[in-house]
Amino acid sequence: MMKDKRPRDFGIAPGIYKPGKLNAITDVPGVRVGQVTLVEGENIRTGVTAVLPHAGNVYQDRVPAGLAVGNGYGKLSGISQLQELGELETPVVLTNTLSVPEAAAALIIWTLKQKGNEAVRSVNPVAGETNDGYLNDIRRRFVTEEHVLQALANARKGAVEEGAVGAGTGTVCFGWKGGIGTSSRRLPGDMGGYHLGVLVQTNYGGQLQIMGRPMVELSPQTAPNSGDGSIMILVATDAPLSDRNLRRLAWRSFAGLARTGSSFANGSGDYAIAFSTATAVRRKAAQRHMIERSLELGNENLSPLFQAVIEATEEAIYNSLWAAATTTGYHGRTIYALPQEEVLARLKK
Repeated sequence: MMKDKRPRDFGIAPGIYKPGKLNAITDVPGVRVGQVTLVEGENIRTGVTAVLPHAGNVYQDRVPAGLAVGNGYGKLSGISQLQELGELETPVVLTNTLSVPEAAAALIIWTLKQKGNEAVRSVNPVAGETNDGYLNDIRRRFVTEEHVLQALANARKGAVEEGAVGAGTGTVCFGWKGGIGTSSRRLPGDMGGYHLGVLVQTNYGGQLQIMGRPMVELSPQTAPNSGDGSIMILVATDAPLSDRNLRRLAWRSFAGLARTGSSFANGSGDYAIAFSTATAVRRKAAQRHMIERSLELGNENLSPLFQAVIEATEEAIYNSLWAAATTTGYHGRTIYALPQEEVLARLKK
């Protein structure tokens, strides 16, 4: 397995825009990622991934956000207030399906302990999931509040570990080992020079295709690939966008998902959350009762960002598959890593 290289190193580089320095969601200034990977005994293969929009008090210094639901078979905490108010007041935590309550509780604990939140009596924790029950004994609900708090405390700038780590430890994608993946794009200067980054938790199915090429000739998978499953897509940008245009941006990420062969099946939970870190559009506590006009991009400036989010989502998914190692877990089930040499040979034809 070519662990020291990513798909881009072999020409698997979708789109027209260049990635940021790290080709990761952390290329967006201020964004931090923390992960806890839980591998214990023969049956525990799960974890937590936390994404912080900035290093400050997120509750007091909220960021505008938009939500898109491709297929709603999921357990996303905080969805109604996110849709209604169009903002994040906590980081976003990803984990497994049955651990969303622990993730939400930890976000509440974390928020209440932040300096400046001593009088807070209501918190809208945003926690997403995919179901890792094929490789993980999910009914044990092994993830605790302490694990989530650890992921939040671990959040850092810099490179993001990909593959079978964090919330992607036990996931399956197209019958192959899925996981955490990330990618970014930097718009040219004459288009604003904005950063856009994507992080995905891949656990869905369909018919895998890479750079438009169906991968039907790969070695057979051992896991079922009905199309059911889920994906969480987190999109960050420093472009000053309203929650309405962030919602539009989130929807475009599904075009990148579709390019990889997703069937958006009946049993799939396909969610995308996009947020802006731009200080011009922050919703600061001291300003919430004031009449003000924020400096945000108009509709006519969105097309390059739409293109960027499609490209970065597609590449983040490839990265999640490329980095994931063969994993044996619950009931001795084994999910194999994507056969990289076969993929490259198929693309060369």
